[in-house]
Amino acid sequence: MNRYLLPLAMFVMVLGLLGYGLFLDPKLVPSPLIDKKAPIFSLAMLEAPTRQFSTADMEGQVWVLNVWASWCIACRVEHPVITRLAETNLVTVVGLNYKDQPEDARRWLEHFGNPYATSLIDLDGRVGLDWGVYGVPETFVIGADGTIKYKHIGPVSEEALDQTILPILRELLS
Repeated sequence: MNRYLLPLAMFVMVLGLLGYGLFLDPKLVPSPLIDKKAPIFSLAMLEAPTRQFSTADMEGQVWVLNVWASWCIACRVEHPVITRLAETNLVTVVGLNYKDQPEDARRWLEHFGNPYATSLIDLDGRVGLDWGVYGVPETFVIGADGTIKYKHIGPVSEEALDQTILPILRELLS
């Protein structure tokens, strides 16, 4: 009888953990990078592939990094919101084109509009991995001290922009 009790107890515990996981919001996955220095990168610019852009170019500034791709349906949904963020002129919005063909990305921006001060080519996704990207889209707020202050997983909604991102940006700029 006892030899069946341990496997049964373990099964019930695993079932309980899986059940608990069903009620968690995947957008609230904590990032280990919050309040840590943003990973350093230097990448080719989508609009000028012979020129490089690096985190050093944003030193001392509050800025936003938006990870996107032309093949990403959710990026299309979030695009008007990122455009609105860029139009506020509060901060520089930099795009990180993730695992995408540059010609596809350029065509996508021509079609939907380009809200980015620059967009960077992360063809193999290594920079995205350094930043802890789970998938696209993801958006990061970086403080003037070079630390990641906020990470939004999934498409930024109007509500998330107004109630979370803009207040964080205003606080960082004050």
